[in-house]
Amino acid sequence: MIALNEDVIAAVRAAGETAYPEECCGFLLGRLDARGRTAETALPAENAWDEGDMRRRFKIDPDDYLRAERAAAAQGLDVTGFYHSHPDHPARPSDFDLAQALPCYSYVIVAVEDGRATDLTSWELAADRSDFIPESIL
Repeated sequence: MIALNEDVIAAVRAAGETAYPEECCGFLLGRLDARGRTAETALPAENAWDEGDMRRRFKIDPDDYLRAERAAAAQGLDVTGFYHSHPDHPARPSDFDLAQALPCYSYVIVAVEDGRATDLTSWELAADRSDFIPESIL
């Protein structure tokens, strides 16, 4: 379960629309406790994919990870997840997303169809890393 406030949802949707037809990406800053994860802030990152079509791939630069960790710490928060968009594709993880995933995070995906954000979903990596499990959004 992840709790996303309206500002985070709006920021992720706007980032997907702005980046269209390419994928957007960024961090979710919030808290992790026994009840689940929260995201209080969406921190955008530049899509650093440099190996071809950014319409189907994204990469976050390691320096951006450091920047996000520092920004979270300055606010008394943690990096609780990541977000990215799927231009003209459903808001479900791809095989590429699975290969890049790390445990203990939420993965929010927004579908963007013809430049307009549509479905927004969240996922968590299965304990055996074999697949994603749908995650409830509160």
